[in-house]
Amino acid sequence: MVFRSFLALLALLFAASACSTGSNTPQTSSARGEETLPPQIEREVGPVYTSRTLQAFVDRVGQKVAKESNLPGPFHFFVLDDPVPNAHAVSSGYVFVTRGLLALVDDEAELAAAFGHELGHIEKKHAAKRERVRRDVTDAAVNAAVVSGSVTVGKSVAREGLLALRRYSRDQELEADRLGVSYIVRAGYRGDAMTTLIEKLQLQARLEDELMGPTPDSDDRSALSTHPGPEQRLLALRLVDLNRRPGTSGREAYLAAIDGMSVDDAPEEGFVRGASFLHPTMRLGFTALPDFRLFNAHDGVLGVGRDRSLLYFSCSAGDVPGRLDEWMRNELKPTPTNIQATEIGGAEAAIGSKPRGSDTSLAQIRYVLVRRGSGICYFNLLSDGPDRDRRIEAMTTAARSFHSLSDAQVAALEPFRLGVISSAGTTAAALAARMPYRDHQMERLLTLNGVTDPAALMRLPQIKIVRQ
Repeated sequence: MVFRSFLALLALLFAASACSTGSNTPQTSSARGEETLPPQIEREVGPVYTSRTLQAFVDRVGQKVAKESNLPGPFHFFVLDDPVPNAHAVSSGYVFVTRGLLALVDDEAELAAAFGHELGHIEKKHAAKRERVRRDVTDAAVNAAVVSGSVTVGKSVAREGLLALRRYSRDQELEADRLGVSYIVRAGYRGDAMTTLIEKLQLQARLEDELMGPTPDSDDRSALSTHPGPEQRLLALRLVDLNRRPGTSGREAYLAAIDGMSVDDAPEEGFVRGASFLHPTMRLGFTALPDFRLFNAHDGVLGVGRDRSLLYFSCSAGDVPGRLDEWMRNELKPTPTNIQATEIGGAEAAIGSKPRGSDTSLAQIRYVLVRRGSGICYFNLLSDGPDRDRRIEAMTTAARSFHSLSDAQVAALEPFRLGVISSAGTTAAALAARMPYRDHQMERLLTLNGVTDPAALMRLPQIKIVRQ
């Protein structure tokens, strides 16, 4: 994902030995109906969504597909409390979909297709096979380096092996699609559900690209991905005869099951509201510059400006003794310059710059630390455009908006939720205006409903919308 590539970029650009990122989410136990997710699995995948009704619905669909897969089982199907569209399986027969995927899915058949794909991976033992190939690639690269006495030769062998692994992984994805179609058809669902599911994921990817804007590594990501692109998957599915097999959709029951579901981050992760980030559990917030788009993740918040300036915010619970300006001077490497002690939001703070020496063409990087209990919250700021000097000052000023939330502010913070309404008596423009986002309201509405234009949206008898 684009977000992960930016986090990797931040790790390189902001590198300072003492600025480790801390988790801002407490661990919670989670249950689906009467069944509890084992703690070791929850630590791996995160908490499940708390709606027992929705969990029971999803489990019923998953068990129906699993029965037709002829896999031994038992299988356990859970909804993860995560707004990013995804589905995956782990060891011991646990299969997951996220809230984000459920919001995109249009009916029971498409949910079944998502489970069918994951069960296809399990049947063919793809994860174990990929791991064996990955080990063989590593062993071959090391052996080549030893025999030739050249690290360069070893790297060349590793690169060729990794390219082969990517092709191998793509073939596995297509195989899982084909198996998934056979499972859902035997379960009585329409055979083209895998196709329509992939089309919806394709629309979501296009929306994310539009929201994020072009990135320097966009071409490389396609070449290096272990997953085939949507076009390749759709083309392969056209060759599957079962893809044209009729069956049930279960749209009404599915929409009734997801009506009222949260489409936002979990409260324990905090909420992005325009250019502001508000965390009801940690009782803190800040507002970035107006042109910044914020992306929330478990370990922190990434902000991307119109000119590709970057902001990274997180908090660490570790003890930071003494004065923050002295800690910054003694612990951060390379030692920041222009360190100043200050106060932000009524708390002790310190601000410093990453050294640039006499080379003013280098990016401006600024560190902002704020005392939070025994630990700290911090901003890492970067600007590398032609207006970098003025821009970094404006970004630092915005970081000073960091503040504690009052009881009333915390009480007012609720996640956005999905609503299902009738298309009668309204217009696409009116519905888009109700979407609680500051931009791309129509594009978000169309993507949520899996259509490409307002006319197609209004032909749907029931429409999904996001409400506050």
